[in-house]
Amino acid sequence: MTDNDSAQEGLDAAEDEIEEEPAEGAGPAADPAADVEPAAEQSADTADEDVAAEEADVDEGPTLDDDVMSDEEADLLIPVEDYLGAGAHIGTQQKTKDMERFIHRVRTDGLYVLDISKTDSRIRTAADFLANYSPEQILVTSSRQYGRFPAEKFAEAVGARARTGRFIPGTLTNPKYAGYIEPDVLVVTDPIGDAQAVKEAITVGIPVIAMCDSNNQTSNVDLVVPTNNKGRKALSVVYWLLANEVLDRRGAEPAYSLDDFESMV
Repeated sequence: MTDNDSAQEGLDAAEDEIEEEPAEGAGPAADPAADVEPAAEQSADTADEDVAAEEADVDEGPTLDDDVMSDEEADLLIPVEDYLGAGAHIGTQQKTKDMERFIHRVRTDGLYVLDISKTDSRIRTAADFLANYSPEQILVTSSRQYGRFPAEKFAEAVGARARTGRFIPGTLTNPKYAGYIEPDVLVVTDPIGDAQAVKEAITVGIPVIAMCDSNNQTSNVDLVVPTNNKGRKALSVVYWLLANEVLDRRGAEPAYSLDDFESMV
């Protein structure tokens, strides 16, 4: 059995603990070209949504969005009000079929509301999976401006490697490139913005964990963490919680607060 086979079995086992529909995507066997949008198209298509998401997580209080998960009681990692304050539940005005099961409702302004209980559950599942890897074999990427600082802080906290900003083609596939690396698992902030990293992860056969908004397609993602992946505060909270949960599963004491993950830029 190869290392990649073992990794996939570990991810399958983690997925079995979630009482939802089957796993998100085709995993490493998926078509590398499928559902990968060019960065230029991504920039044009999502610019307005980026602004809306960031404005929402600054200006909106819990009054409009207090209905953000199913009625059953949920034992969340942080109070639901903290998720609300970060805008982690705020989706876009578009949804894909892939993300329907993570959407709780649609607001009167047309924004889809992500189910916070599923966000919370998936953070735990992602941490379970990542804790099985050597820290240096985890790679986190973020081309999105608001994801770069928390992604780098996550890498610092858990001992992973980070590649933020533009992902250089060949980083995972070209041994002749000076920046070539061979991670065992990839964490991305947005499958659209980080399309090059996802494509190369599929090519080399490593699993992909992705922060996904209501407008994302997930056929090339092995584990979805549903969240607003455009808002600064939302990404800070999700990366902070994920780092703490990974450290907890390693038996280490978390040494970072949410403030450490929030860039003032």
